[in-house]
Amino acid sequence: MDLARAHGISSQAVRNYERDGVLPAARRTPSGYRAYTEVHVAALRAYLALVVAHGYATGGEIMRAVVRGDLDTALRAVDTSHAQLLRDRETLDAVEATIGVLTAAPTPTPPGRPLAVGDLAHRLGVTPATLRKWERAGVLSPARERPSRQRQYGPEDVRDAELAHLLRRGGYRLDHIATVMRQVRAADGPGPLAASLHDWRERLATRGHAMLVAAGHLAGYLATTGP
Repeated sequence: MDLARAHGISSQAVRNYERDGVLPAARRTPSGYRAYTEVHVAALRAYLALVVAHGYATGGEIMRAVVRGDLDTALRAVDTSHAQLLRDRETLDAVEATIGVLTAAPTPTPPGRPLAVGDLAHRLGVTPATLRKWERAGVLSPARERPSRQRQYGPEDVRDAELAHLLRRGGYRLDHIATVMRQVRAADGPGPLAASLHDWRERLATRGHAMLVAAGHLAGYLATTGP
């Protein structure tokens, strides 16, 4: 099948895409063969680019919507994906700002013994209720003492609280800060995370470029289907 061969995929994959609604239905010849046109070429090119840019789930949602003529749903999915990329960029900016401040002025090493919630609150100049709110938002995850179940903040918890406090003063939302904290924990601390920031930004740039390419192919498909 020329359509499949031109895009480096199997004929069965093209038939599956048609079955799944990400390609328009093909006209059948009297002998039963599918007859693909330039509209299908544009649709397949758009779908494959959308998958690279937005992932299989969102790419499929966008393409199925435009194939059935529901442009509003398609554009809403595109907008949602772009908004997520913007949030990821803001998260990276927040991490870079945090790492920069820590590198320029490292915070004092916290004491070896765990801190109680009141002690940590005093250290940061916030209330215990604020720390509990941060915990509910996923920003902090202190251990609990047995059997009292009192919160115990070890050195890494204190580090996370200080980072969170810095970002909070910078105006970042708690859900945003929770994402930063997950990045710090996954990298085993601010130091290793700082070394990965360049690659992280490169990945975001690659996604952004892929979205531009996909938008062009999607516009090309829409042009083939008329106003």
